[in-house]
Amino acid sequence: MGLFGNKKEDEPKKEQEVLTAEDVKELTPYYDSVILALKQVYDPEIPVNIYDLGLIYELSVNKKHEVYILMTFTAPNCPMADEVLADVKQSVLDVPGVTGCNVELTFEPSWDQSMLSEEARLELGIDDIDTGYTSNTSHNV
Repeated sequence: MGLFGNKKEDEPKKEQEVLTAEDVKELTPYYDSVILALKQVYDPEIPVNIYDLGLIYELSVNKKHEVYILMTFTAPNCPMADEVLADVKQSVLDVPGVTGCNVELTFEPSWDQSMLSEEARLELGIDDIDTGYTSNTSHNV
């Protein structure tokens, strides 16, 4: 699927492939580098990267070094959706050795604050998911 759900011939397909322990060892640096790249992409309305926000639901790297990402947004009507999706794809394609990237968008399950990483919760000043913010910030999460 393309960035917006349209299948393009030149994009990697999401395929289930069986990886050996050696494959996993070889692919781990790519996986780690992709995560670092994703941590450079920020939600335009919340000062936290998309990875720590919990917007990445699935991330896989196959033996051809093609990356598949299933992600969401904090709200389905994100006005910057196109730009964020393009940034995600370009950031991943900029990782040395990555040969392709397919980003698929989903809203199932819906994103909520429980998906925030500990780092994101600290950055946003959230002590408890149920009670909300402890700081006087005006960010809507």
